Amino acid sequence: MSAPSSTAVDTPSDTSVLFARGVIARLAVWPALRVAVDQGWGGPESAQKRTWIASVVVDAFEEEDPVPDATYIELQLLQIMEDEFETELEDGSAEVVAKDVVKLWNEVQAGSQDALKEFEEQAEKLKGKKVQVEEAAGDDSDWEDESGEEGMDEDDTEAPQLLDTQSMPARPPKPEPEVDEDGFTVIKGKGRSHR
Repeated sequence: MSAPSSTAVDTPSDTSVLFARGVIARLAVWPALRVAVDQGWGGPESAQKRTWIASVVVDAFEEEDPVPDATYIELQLLQIMEDEFETELEDGSAEVVAKDVVKLWNEVQAGSQDALKEFEEQAEKLKGKKVQVEEAAGDDSDWEDESGEEGMDEDDTEAPQLLDTQSMPARPPKPEPEVDEDGFTVIKGKGRSHR
């Protein structure tokens, strides 16, 4: 008597599982997505949306023919961030994530787990850590991750550091108003002198 056999439809292949683990780990270390989830920009389901994004990316590789390239994945990530987290990214980080995902796919298909291990180690280091975000008025900076994402490849770009407005020097105090002998405040123009 033979044991019941399971089909490929019932159980995902080992490469699919490894690829999915890698995508989940890579998304977990993406500063833009970490901030969006931590700050709840996607609503109360923000953490579930991160998992959903991973499934969308994995499905694209499993179902698309030909396999998606980095540009396709980058555009998909940018669209999802805008639709689900109301965030427009202009820091180039989606491109880096997309390239990493394509690299991960190629390595897993070739039987390598190097990228998977790298992303899972980085995700483990960041587990439970809060992302520190502080914005300075008028500053166009995007994200700062307290971990610094050590161990990333030199090709990976790190997000610009945000300014700490609390430690910035205060603006110079405004001069005291000048009051004439009748008790009226003298108003001085900033431009030409009026005669």
